[in-house]
Amino acid sequence: MSTLVNAASREALAATELQLLQATDGAQAAEITGLADELFGVAALLGRESTLRRALADASTDPRSREDLARGLLADKLGARALPVVVEAVRSRWSGPGDLVSGLERMARTALLVQAERADRLDDVEDELFRLGRIIGGQVDLERLLSDPAGAVEGKKAVVDQLLDGKVEPVTLSLVEQLVTRPRGRRVSEGLEELAALSAKRRERSVAHIRSAVPLTDEQQDRLSRTLQRIYARPIALHLEIDPEVVGGLLIRVGDEVIDGSVAGRLQSLRRELAD
Repeated sequence: MSTLVNAASREALAATELQLLQATDGAQAAEITGLADELFGVAALLGRESTLRRALADASTDPRSREDLARGLLADKLGARALPVVVEAVRSRWSGPGDLVSGLERMARTALLVQAERADRLDDVEDELFRLGRIIGGQVDLERLLSDPAGAVEGKKAVVDQLLDGKVEPVTLSLVEQLVTRPRGRRVSEGLEELAALSAKRRERSVAHIRSAVPLTDEQQDRLSRTLQRIYARPIALHLEIDPEVVGGLLIRVGDEVIDGSVAGRLQSLRRELAD
């Protein structure tokens, strides 16, 4: 899991995650699992196919042409929930092809955490990931086996299933299986710590900071609160701030996630596109 420290990649990640949250809105657990599996599958495909990876992450090309390429290759292979997420990812501007792959993996993992969150099991998943990271990190031979990029995937998954099946949350098992399948040069214990941190971030997203050019009516606040609660599967407290620079619409921040529906934000995005 890349940290995606580049500003362009952070913006791309935020836009793609917003699309992911829309894709999971109203979805059943099995549908979210399927969505995550498909996103993992696309990330694995791009990890293998360097030419395709570079083409879909090439910021010098028109976003629509990247979208057309992705749709042409994947439209009949992805479900209605996964395809818009992949399209948003390839339309976005990443700092490099590797960040596109990391971003799609991050979306797949986030989808599974959303599933756990809506089942009120996110705390358990976070605790299990953290404890597993400590346990595996303390067993040198086991960590070497699970972290070996040349190791047989099915063999590593069999080891994970033998250790964890029936003992942890299904989401935890899925996350660990995917991690050992694609360790991407990092130790499994490190990957588990990153997953636990990602889970912790989701728990912190309970306050929405809203910037608006004009005050919102009580009805507008209620409607916004219900919408955010549906997206994040938890009660959301609204912290409102009047900011004339927003111009129109709303700028919403929940945790490290930004939903920019303001005129100023759209104009800024247009300027960036015209400058490309």
